[in-house]
Amino acid sequence: MKLKHYSFFALLPLISLIFLPSLVSSQACQRACGNVPMKYPFGTGVGCGDPRFQQYVTCDQQTLTLRTHTGTYPITNIDYSNQVVYISDPSMSTCGSCTQPSKGFGLDWDAPFSFTDDNIFTLLDCSTTSSPIFRSNSYNVDNSSAVPLCDKQGAPVCSYLYSCRAISMLNLPISSCCVYTPVDLGPSFEFNLQKLQCSSYSAFYSFSGQESNPDNWKYGISLKYKFNVYNNYPNPCADCEKSGGVCGYTGSYNSFICNCLNGVNTTSTCYFVSSFNNGLRLLPLQTGICSIFNIHIFFLFF
Repeated sequence: MKLKHYSFFALLPLISLIFLPSLVSSQACQRACGNVPMKYPFGTGVGCGDPRFQQYVTCDQQTLTLRTHTGTYPITNIDYSNQVVYISDPSMSTCGSCTQPSKGFGLDWDAPFSFTDDNIFTLLDCSTTSSPIFRSNSYNVDNSSAVPLCDKQGAPVCSYLYSCRAISMLNLPISSCCVYTPVDLGPSFEFNLQKLQCSSYSAFYSFSGQESNPDNWKYGISLKYKFNVYNNYPNPCADCEKSGGVCGYTGSYNSFICNCLNGVNTTSTCYFVSSFNNGLRLLPLQTGICSIFNIHIFFLFF
C-alpha cells in the first residue's frame, strides 16, 4: 500500500464528478423567443419545455410559431395564467387586409390544443347556391355528417366586416357565414375553404367592446392548452422556474430536467448550481489561506 497526497484544487474536478452526479452540461434554453416569454410547457429547442409541444410550437430566428397540417402560424402572445395561445394567419382577411384565396385553418387531431369559446370565424364570399354551409340536412345526399348552418343571429355582426375598406374594395357579395370553431364544420378539426366554396375567412376573439366597429376587433385565433390529463402544473417545474431555471426533458424516456442559466441541467433546481458556481468563484481568494494551513486531501491506492 502506497500513500499519495494531492492538492485539493487539483482534485476539484474529480470531486465534482463524485458529488454532483445530477449535473450535466447542456445548451442553455432561452427565456424568451422574440418578445414572447417562454415558460412551461413551451421551449425554444430540443430538450426545452414539454416534449409533447415540441413538434407544434417552435422558435426559429426569434420567431415563435405554431405548426399544423394546414400551415405555420406566428404566435402573437401567450396567456400563461389562462393557458391560452394567440396566433395570427397571414392568409386571414381583416379590416387591414383582405387575402384571396385562403386555405383555411385546422388543428392536428392529436395536438394538445383546443379552440377557446371566444373564437368567431367568418367565412367570406361563399357561394349561396352550391356551398354546403348554406344547405340544410335534406340536401345531404351522401348521408355524411351535415355541415351546420350559419348562425343567423350572428349574421349582422359578421356583415360588419364588409364595412372594412380592405374588404369593400374587392366588391365581394355580402354572403358571410358566422361559425364558432372549425369543429362545427365537420369532424376533421378544420375547415377547407375550397370544399366550402368560400374565398376567404376572418377570425377574431374579441370585439373590444365595439361590435359595430371591426377596425378595433382583435383578429386571430385563440387556442387552449393543457399540461396533462388532470391539467396539473408539475411541481418539479414550478420549483425549477422559481430557482430561475427552465423546465425540460432528456433521454429516451423524456425524464425531467431543470435547465439553468449557465447551460447546466440538474434533476432538481438551480439553487444548488448557483451556490456551487459561487463557491468556485471564491476559490482563488481562499488559495492563500489554504496554502498557509497546507490543506491536502489524502487518497489511499492499493
